Amino acid sequence: MRISTTIFLTDETIGPVRLARELEQRGFAGLYLPEHTHIPVSRDTPDPAGRGELPREYGRTLDPFVALGQAAAVTERLHLGTGITLVAEHDPIALAKQIATLDHLSGGRFTLGVGFGWNREEAADHGVDWPTRRERTRDAMHLMRALWAAEPTSYEGAFGHSVRASHAWPKPLGGAPRTFVGGAAGPRLFAHIADYADGWMPIGGRGLTETVPVLREVWERAGRDPKALRVVPYAVLPSPGKLAHYEELGCEEVVLQLPPGREAEVLGVLDEYAAYL
Repeated sequence: MRISTTIFLTDETIGPVRLARELEQRGFAGLYLPEHTHIPVSRDTPDPAGRGELPREYGRTLDPFVALGQAAAVTERLHLGTGITLVAEHDPIALAKQIATLDHLSGGRFTLGVGFGWNREEAADHGVDWPTRRERTRDAMHLMRALWAAEPTSYEGAFGHSVRASHAWPKPLGGAPRTFVGGAAGPRLFAHIADYADGWMPIGGRGLTETVPVLREVWERAGRDPKALRVVPYAVLPSPGKLAHYEELGCEEVVLQLPPGREAEVLGVLDEYAAYL
């Protein structure tokens, strides 16, 4: 099982260049970065983790695509991903270009983590009508796949997302990047995964014994190859038993949570996590 990492990189933490080099030198498989464009101060949406005051790093995150571009430039094998991209907050034509460019320049090492968000105020500032965010994301994903198609392909969506048949290069290696959807288990989430993704990124990885069989059933009903489904437990605080359980479930990758700290703290935790490699 491959061991990857995720971290809230900010203007106060270890930088992406140093971290990426250290991860590759130690033999970690990948680096995933979260996304928040901003966190409105007048916030009514509660922290989904129930922590009351939102941790400082949420409002200070680096842009994941810029940071991953730096990481790509100083590594050769390290996989690079978002965990997650708030797709509904982006113009999908511009986002398709960002993703394709990063995948191309990294030699096909990019993984797109897709999420729907939890902060209503942040989404509202992007003009996102909250109840429609999931379907807006689906719409944007299909538009981006039209731009990544081998031949010029048009797409007319339901939320103002449309593109005429166009020349759009570079293309992600293989036609589209590896794509995972994050979120809590449920029929709506599993329908999205089966529609346009390669698998699921469950945060924390709890309850997979019960939920993975349900996802497999939805996946196979959609006509997807049973052997192609991937489940990648995300933002995990590791223990030997936990990782062994994921491996028994058939997980080929797990993403461990790093603290949003300065260099010495983060590298110290990496040394601890290296025992799981």
